[in-house]
Amino acid sequence: MYEIPAPMLAKSVPAVPDPAKTPGGLSFEPKWDGFRALVAWDGTEVEIGSRGSKPLTRYFPELVEAFRRLLPEPCLLDGEIVVADGEAGAQRLQWEILSQRIHPAASRVALLSEQHPAMFIAFDLLARGERDLQPEPFAERRAAMEELLKDVPHPVHLTRTTTDAAVATRWLEEFEGAGLDGVVAKPLAQPYAPGKRTMFKIKHARSADVVALGYRIHKSGSGVGSLLVGLYDGDGTLRQVGGVAAWSDKRRAELIDELAPLVERGDDGATVTGESDRSRFTGSKDTSFVRLRPELVLEVAYDQLEGARFRHTVQFQRWRPDRDARSCTFDQLETVSAYDLGAVLD
Repeated sequence: MYEIPAPMLAKSVPAVPDPAKTPGGLSFEPKWDGFRALVAWDGTEVEIGSRGSKPLTRYFPELVEAFRRLLPEPCLLDGEIVVADGEAGAQRLQWEILSQRIHPAASRVALLSEQHPAMFIAFDLLARGERDLQPEPFAERRAAMEELLKDVPHPVHLTRTTTDAAVATRWLEEFEGAGLDGVVAKPLAQPYAPGKRTMFKIKHARSADVVALGYRIHKSGSGVGSLLVGLYDGDGTLRQVGGVAAWSDKRRAELIDELAPLVERGDDGATVTGESDRSRFTGSKDTSFVRLRPELVLEVAYDQLEGARFRHTVQFQRWRPDRDARSCTFDQLETVSAYDLGAVLD
């Protein structure tokens, strides 16, 4: 079995970079929104490793079977596991459905694999047979991967690429409607660099004014660990949509004092707490939080929505004392035009 390395990573940049400014040029590809996965197939056994070194093999039995049946020879692939939903011609990636796979019960995993089978989007080839391709430039790894996977059908797909920055910019706008996460740029002349941020990722940058509705204490037991934020829906209900984290130690302590006047208290003067929805990712983790009166507005940066929540942790931009909390509604969020996932896979 191949040794699965740490995946090569990407650093964020604000816009699609100019290929002429990178020695050897750049290759652009869609940024898939799923589980990063390194697939090792030695001709007998399949192992699927994750970005965090957590084995994913048991959660995707349908992919294990597909790799054994479809891959033409032993190889080590880097890519993304995704799940799509919707009718033909109107499909998009579905993170919520995908995330349900991380479940302790094998029977549940098996049922979900039948109801919503996953796909694997390959975007790098690290080994083929006895040949270690990691020291090779990406241009050669890509060519080898195209040759290896040229006749391999669904659910294994080869991600599309372009060296045209204008095309990549168009992808950035259009493919979000199919649930994709942005665009990745890879230096064509560079070898594979496990654990290093040698690629570039370009994601959508948006902002919204949200209401602070509570906070969690930091895992150290001191200061604000994360600030929970919400938006009002059409019925006037304040709904939690995400959280702001990454405060410094000094700032976490300051926030405790700054937020104290807004802490909700019961008739007995005790602090009122709430409980966030649990998921397979929280497990037994304490999800309780201190409730705040919904009066404080802040502006946050976010990249995209998943249903009625921000897909990732949002970033604090500034306080908005000029905004009335009730005016912070879902209507302010940008609407993304739908785009068929099938058109991205072609």
